[in-house]
Amino acid sequence: MFFTYLRRELRRRRKAALVVASGLALGIALVIVVNSVSSGMGKAQDKVLQSLYGLGTDMTVTKAAGASAASSQRPRFDFDARSDDSDAEQSSDRVMVQGFQTLATTTVGKVGAQHGVSAAVGGLSLQVVKVSGQFKQGQFQQDQNAGGSPQGGRPNAQASPQGRVEGGGANFGVDSYSVYGTDVTKPALGPLTSSKITSGRTFTSSETNAKVVVADKSYAKEKKLALGDTVTIKSVKFKVIGIATPESGDAAANLYIPLKQAQTLGDSKNKVTTIYVKAADSQQIDVVKSTIQKNISGTTVTTSADLAKTVSGSLSTASGLAKNVGKWLSIAVLVAAFLVAGLLTSSAVSRRVREFGTLKALGWKSGRVTRQVVGEAMVNGLVGGALGIALGLGGAYVVTAISPTLQADIGSTGGNAGGPGGGPGGGGFGGPGRQTASKALEVALTAPVSPSTIVIAVALAVTGGLVAGAFGGWRASRLRPADALRRVE
Repeated sequence: MFFTYLRRELRRRRKAALVVASGLALGIALVIVVNSVSSGMGKAQDKVLQSLYGLGTDMTVTKAAGASAASSQRPRFDFDARSDDSDAEQSSDRVMVQGFQTLATTTVGKVGAQHGVSAAVGGLSLQVVKVSGQFKQGQFQQDQNAGGSPQGGRPNAQASPQGRVEGGGANFGVDSYSVYGTDVTKPALGPLTSSKITSGRTFTSSETNAKVVVADKSYAKEKKLALGDTVTIKSVKFKVIGIATPESGDAAANLYIPLKQAQTLGDSKNKVTTIYVKAADSQQIDVVKSTIQKNISGTTVTTSADLAKTVSGSLSTASGLAKNVGKWLSIAVLVAAFLVAGLLTSSAVSRRVREFGTLKALGWKSGRVTRQVVGEAMVNGLVGGALGIALGLGGAYVVTAISPTLQADIGSTGGNAGGPGGGPGGGGFGGPGRQTASKALEVALTAPVSPSTIVIAVALAVTGGLVAGAFGGWRASRLRPADALRRVE
């Protein structure tokens, strides 16, 4: 009897039921779209952070370089001044530790032993500056008379941004690029994990001190590097075994080599600049950060949340709007939809006074009438939920199909600016490892709909039905058989 009467009444009042369901549908659809867009914003920010940190990294441990340490690393180059007019070219490399003071490799083990740390791996950030050109003694003596400061008959040149300088006793060019020493025995952490090997291979665990290199795709294209080619760093030749393509943002470095080789080139034996840390529980990152800072003094621990604070631009603005304005707008619309559904249901019950009064006169209990009204409201709520889910999925699909481009401006997180030479990797590494001037990345926005969002939508549909049923049931429970007679009169 319950379902028979329910089906008949819903058919008779299709328009009223559709109005109630539509109101709930709009509110539920808005919740789905806002949640999906917020999720897409989170994924976009994760991509930006991964391009800086590397996949799987929850935090990094570094030691900020002081002003004196930074100035002492300013590269200086000595060349033999030529007395003849030959065009013989000379070149000299200078390899500098980039951005931070070094930490002993034993610190990696100490960090890894802290409670809550799942894994820790060290890396060494280097900046290489190569100066090459012709230097003539006669020209150099003119410089000396003009106030130059020779050292034993050898001109001194300071590094400058990439380019070529002529005149004044020298005709030389400057090339600057970044090199990252990675622990090949632990490939799951570090900036290289934010890139995908698209040609060749990555390092093997046995290549701890091998003269092999993985090149960033953009840098390899610029320098016309291919698999099997050699790259010379400070007179050491490295064989190109792989080409890495960043999956988001810029590459962490131009070249990646085994950590031991980087330590040798940078005169930093048993030293690292950055320790990449993965927490055992992603919900306890702040606790792990505090533990490391407490037990390992003199270090700076930077989490992905800290790094996210340096991201600005349209991505940050849109994310803030989605999380704040979007959230409260969804709540306001849902509350309004629930109230409208309740009032419409109550009004519909008032128009059925004669019907419900007659049913009570025939022996229906108030509880039975109330259950009938609540049942109708629940069906309206479920229909509204189905419509809302369909509309929400459609809206999320449109956002994903359009994929609007958002800009993420990544500012410096402190410490020293990178060495000479801009461009990808020119200033070191991401987050606490990449100290660069502010730069912009473009990310495409998507709106993925998770199963949990659908569950929330169904729960809201049921809640809307219950709210509407509560209004209508309360109104129906107050009806008396005599109401039907008065209505007839």
